[in-house]
Amino acid sequence: MRAFRTTTLLSASALSLLVAAPALAAGQESAPASNNEPALLGELVVTAQKRAQDPVDVPIAVTAYSGKFLEAIGVKAFDELSAFTPGFLVQNQSNNNSGFVMRGITSDSGSATDETRVSIYQDGVPISRSRGSYVELFDMERVEVAKGPQSTLFGRGALIGAVNLVQNKANPGGFDWALRAEAGTRGYRVGEGMVNFAVGESSALRIAARLRQTDGYVKDAAGGDPYDSTDSQAVRVGFHTEAGGLKFDLIGNYQVDDTTGTSFKSNTFNPSNPITGQALSDTSVGGFATLAPGAGFEGGAPLGLDRKVYGLTALADYRINDSLTLSSITATRAFHSTEVFDPDGSSLPILTFAEDAQGRQQSQELRLRYDAGGRFSGFVGANYFHETGSWRIPGQMDERLVLALLAGASPLGISRPTPQPQAVLTNPAYLAQVLQLGFGIPSSLATGFASNLKPIHREEFANYSENTTYDVYADGTLRLTDKLELTAGVRYTSEDREASYRSTVQNGRSILGVLLAAPTPTNLFLAAQPNAVNNAALPMLGLLNQPTANNGDTFSKSISDSGVTWRLVGRYAASEDLSLYASFARGRRPDVISTSAPAAPLGQPRFGIVKAEVVDSYEAGAKGKLMDGRLYLSGAVFRYDYDNFATTFRQGAQIVTLNAGKAKAYGFEGEARLQAGDFWTLFGTYGYNHARLESGLRKGNQFRLSPDHAVSVGALFSREGLGGKVTFTPTYTWRSKMFFDDNNDRADLQSAGLFPDTRLDEFQDAYGLLNVRLGFGAVDDRWKIEAFVENLNDKRYLKDAGNTGDSFGIPTFIAGKPRFMGIGITFRH
Repeated sequence: MRAFRTTTLLSASALSLLVAAPALAAGQESAPASNNEPALLGELVVTAQKRAQDPVDVPIAVTAYSGKFLEAIGVKAFDELSAFTPGFLVQNQSNNNSGFVMRGITSDSGSATDETRVSIYQDGVPISRSRGSYVELFDMERVEVAKGPQSTLFGRGALIGAVNLVQNKANPGGFDWALRAEAGTRGYRVGEGMVNFAVGESSALRIAARLRQTDGYVKDAAGGDPYDSTDSQAVRVGFHTEAGGLKFDLIGNYQVDDTTGTSFKSNTFNPSNPITGQALSDTSVGGFATLAPGAGFEGGAPLGLDRKVYGLTALADYRINDSLTLSSITATRAFHSTEVFDPDGSSLPILTFAEDAQGRQQSQELRLRYDAGGRFSGFVGANYFHETGSWRIPGQMDERLVLALLAGASPLGISRPTPQPQAVLTNPAYLAQVLQLGFGIPSSLATGFASNLKPIHREEFANYSENTTYDVYADGTLRLTDKLELTAGVRYTSEDREASYRSTVQNGRSILGVLLAAPTPTNLFLAAQPNAVNNAALPMLGLLNQPTANNGDTFSKSISDSGVTWRLVGRYAASEDLSLYASFARGRRPDVISTSAPAAPLGQPRFGIVKAEVVDSYEAGAKGKLMDGRLYLSGAVFRYDYDNFATTFRQGAQIVTLNAGKAKAYGFEGEARLQAGDFWTLFGTYGYNHARLESGLRKGNQFRLSPDHAVSVGALFSREGLGGKVTFTPTYTWRSKMFFDDNNDRADLQSAGLFPDTRLDEFQDAYGLLNVRLGFGAVDDRWKIEAFVENLNDKRYLKDAGNTGDSFGIPTFIAGKPRFMGIGITFRH
């Protein structure tokens, strides 16, 4: 049945492209530019193949948008961009914790030892580490999203695709400036500015900046600051100069994020007053939340994010002669991100965690391009990449409340949906009853044991990495005839990886850990005696993770890995405005070192090697223009076969990457853009992606964050009138049902362990969002006033579910943005 569906899909898609081919071939002439056209069709250039090309001539599935178009529809961030890009989804818990999903493959791990699968590039520099990759999209020239294995074009990290951010460069052509301000509900405010001026005859300086803030959209029932706020400040300085055949750009980027906590809303416990036990709200996704960090955690740090990202890039292109151009990309980049969060989603200080992620990288790429205007063109290159990183996870637990949580939904456990007051749950008599009835501890020991449970237990684990990578690659296109060309590319990658791990209990052994990990009669007796925390006769137990030797020694493991990736593409130019192509490509994610805590206290950590994930990709598509160039159409069908599919599994409080075996995906993506008369431009996309695991316990499961269907439609209206120009921009985006974990929230995959979760609720049903923008301004666009509403239908939806709380049987949920509205004004020269 599955093979039949695949064949039917491929046949139907191919048939639709063949039916369209005669009409597309007829569209030889381009229409003159209109007021709207630069924002959508215009002369958009794509450089996914390392040379400037018309999108019709690029034989890969690539969605490209100009900066003008993104501004016209109000896109300012990655998650907003992905709604208009078939085959691409970006989940943003916070700017620290974002997931980039390409055709079902997710790249979102914060672990320093993991490897990315979707590459994010900023002016040719890889910025793919998830804790540092979510950057502000402002003063952009264009964004290109290339789907499918793109290793030969974008590096070995592009297992299944790459996003290429092309920022506006300094322009020696003259003086230019722009200012924009927006304000709206929920404390929304944006300020942007750009100035570009020439320095002499062939040099220029460009400075651009953005401030973007919101007060948060999930209110604190206890009266604190709302959760899920935004406070991002970004600045970019670019210098450009030209001399003879040399073009040189120096670009500096800096961004700071300082936000309130992520709204990990419990669907198990009502927000409540921990002193009185009074319910303050309910468990509804869009309702209030009440979260709290543990006392004194990380020096009293509040919930929220503190992140800094900065980088310096030097781009040089030297035209050796009419046929040869040498390009160099030199870059250094770093980020430091600390986020404190409450993973239990309740007002009780059961659990508090933080993520402290740091990374530094240096890279150098050299590429020699040959293009003499004949039948062959291509490039060869070499790349050096070095990075170091760390990922530290401190945690604080109230052992008394964790014990109450272990009692589950029984009469002994924390009341559901509204918890008892904290004083009740931490009363030694109550805890002794839980120990006697729930765990069979003799009454003679239960009271002493309960009295020794720690109100604050702290432990921490961390992993570190150092990677050094060398690449050599070549890619060439041969025009066999005036209409038929073949492209082949290959990349060889060699890398040395070192991973390190340590874990520690920071304020003495866990008394509750004795009950859970080593409940011998002797240990239970000792744990019930006075001063049990400091009793050396008890093992140095952690509650969630066991400490490494000497309570914090660091252990390391090194590996070397190498591999080859390639692509082979055939393109047939039926006419100047119609292109048909087919490709076969191989993507490869290198071997990964997976780290986790020792199996026993004071032992060595566990290092595992996750074998290289390999995908074979088959793709066929067509692109073209018709109706005198006013209509652009593109469509592609694809199929992926995965070996050693890497996914995440929970081991206690840790998430580790493991091999899930085989997986497959197939689908279709299409785009259409139409200049519909003098005043309207219409655009739409559709993506179908059937991505499923094919082996192991999760066989048949849908890939996480991978809806089967995604649609976006919109329009740009522009007409002169009332002494100026009126614009109207409605957009609608829709996604089908999706899961937030590869386990698809199946009870049989979550019923084992101390904290079973048998409820099927960690998914998002199909939903759609409607945005509208209405503006009036000068005919020459020197100024514009605009009003906008986002999520006009005020749709309640989830952007994540499960999270760390799922490891404790109390999954948490993060609500998407509700409706908000605002106004903006723009001035430009």
